[in-house]
Parts: sequence; C-alpha cells; structure tokens
Amino acid sequence: MKLFRIFVVCMIAAIGIGLFGGNSQAAAPGTVKAGSTGGDVWDLQYRLKALGFFDRQLTGYFGTQTQGSVESFQQTYGLQVDGVSGPQTWQALKKYSLNQSEMDILARVIYSEARGEPYEGQVAVGAVVMNRLKSDQFPDNIHDIVFQPRAFTAVDDGQYWLTPDSTSYQAALDAVRGWDPTYGSLYYFNPDTATSAWIWTRPQKVQIGNHIFAG
Repeated sequence: MKLFRIFVVCMIAAIGIGLFGGNSQAAAPGTVKAGSTGGDVWDLQYRLKALGFFDRQLTGYFGTQTQGSVESFQQTYGLQVDGVSGPQTWQALKKYSLNQSEMDILARVIYSEARGEPYEGQVAVGAVVMNRLKSDQFPDNIHDIVFQPRAFTAVDDGQYWLTPDSTSYQAALDAVRGWDPTYGSLYYFNPDTATSAWIWTRPQKVQIGNHIFAG
C-alpha cells in the first residue's frame, strides 16, 4: 500500500508538470522495442505501471525491464509474446489501460460523480467508464466516452472540472487494474434523483452507496 500511495503521489505530480503531455486524441504511437526512447516509451511505461506490470521508475528508455513488462502484459492478454509494443499490443493497452491524461479524466469523473460515496462506490464509477471503454457500444477512447452528450451529469453541470483528490486517483487506478464491483455494468444512477424512465429498464446488478449499477 505504501508503494501504491507513492505511485499515486508521483502520478499527481506528473500531471502538475505535464510530464507526459498530449491527450487522448494524440497521434497513434509507433512501434517501440528494446533501445527505443521518447514519448511513446513514457506512455508505454506509464500504462504498464498503472496495470501493475512495471514496478520501476519511469525513464522513457526501453530497456530490459520494460521489455519484460511488455512480455508479461502480452502473455496475460493472449498476445504474441515478443517484447515489442507494436500495433496489436498498443491496441490492447488502449483497451485495458489509460495514459496519464486519460487517468486524469477518469479521476475527475470519479470525484465529480462519486465523492462522498464509499470507496468501493468510487471504484465502481471508474469501473463503469472502463467497461464502456471495452464495449463496442461506446467510443473507443475515454475522452469521447465521458463527453458524450448527457452521458455524465457532472459534465453537464460543470462539476467535472473540480480538482480530484488522491482518493479519486487511487480509485481510478483500482478500476484500471480490474477491480469491478459492478459486475460489468455499463450504467449507474441514483434512484432518488434519476429522471430518466429508460435507465430503470436496464438490468440492475448491484447497489453501492447511493448508486444502482446496471447492465
């Protein structure tokens, strides 16, 4: 847990200084392999670290530790294990992980939509976003998912732009790493304030705090 908290602090600091730069709409990364350097390697290491595959300091240099982490990721997700981050590996990374700016988006959603909820409920909101990222029913990047019209109340009323706290980033990391208290839900709502009749038609899976999570 201590190392986990250190990673969260470092992540917040990176956001503050714009270490990774760019956004979710940046150009597609190129193939990176042993000996590669630069922004795509920073991105790769960040994603692998967020998923728990890379436990070293981010360097922007693709060395043996990075190669081993890529191989572990490839093996876990059923990819060809070659230690090279080419198109298929990047595609999987973008489906199951987030880069720095995307993690910031997820933390903002969690904070604005679920602050005050139990920690599990905050992770659950993040898990819904990650489930949408993996689903063919939604856009293929987190920015477009979050900013879909009427997708999130906090975006509509401006609370999304509040500054998230460290708990929100921890919840975001847990969601990215696969903790899904919602059992694969794609939606959630507060039954006391929901105004949409449609949302009540979705199969309900679990209630956590003030939110019902639905398929």
